[in-house]
Amino acid sequence: MSKRTEKAGTSGRFGARYGVVVRNRVKNIEAKQKMSHECPVCHHESVKRVSSGIWACRHCSAKFAAGAYSPDTKKTVFKD
Repeated sequence: MSKRTEKAGTSGRFGARYGVVVRNRVKNIEAKQKMSHECPVCHHESVKRVSSGIWACRHCSAKFAAGAYSPDTKKTVFKD
């Protein structure tokens, strides 16, 4: 059994196409997207993405809207 996608990760499906920078960005975004996140309601590491911007906790069944790739979005600071 070969280890073809050990370094490439989930972006190994693109092969040699699209350039290494784009493939690495996709790999990092998808790794962050597919990992478990902390629930803002029950504080367990059990939040998974349902669809783009929709996140659900498997422990307390809470559903909430957040970022497309991560429930922890950057906070915007407005200056007057």
